[in-house]
Amino acid sequence: QVQLVESGGGLVQAGGSLRLSCAASGRTFSDLDMAWFRQAPGKERRFVAAISWDGEGTYYAPSVKDRFTISRDNRKNSVFLQMNSLKPDDTAVYYCAARAFMLIMLPFEADHWGQGTQVTVSS
Repeated sequence: QVQLVESGGGLVQAGGSLRLSCAASGRTFSDLDMAWFRQAPGKERRFVAAISWDGEGTYYAPSVKDRFTISRDNRKNSVFLQMNSLKPDDTAVYYCAARAFMLIMLPFEADHWGQGTQVTVSS
């Protein structure tokens, strides 16, 4: 069974930066396509970014493109989300998601989820 553990969330002022990490275990990491989603209070879980198993393909929601960067290190079994120029609208719980051999862009496409990490951006 795949386990995902996120870290790196916190409170930051608008315009600031945070780097989220997600450590995976339980399966060969290079088998997994990875993604980040976020969920604000009272809203549905939404796609943020995705990365292919080899890191060659990256995909972003329009709202974060050019501000966020997804990356992975298969030697460290980890995926990262570098978030720059943060806005109050980025406030949400951020979730790491995984699925073997298939890109994830919708919540129902993920087979495994982390517990989430809170990101709060103050104005």
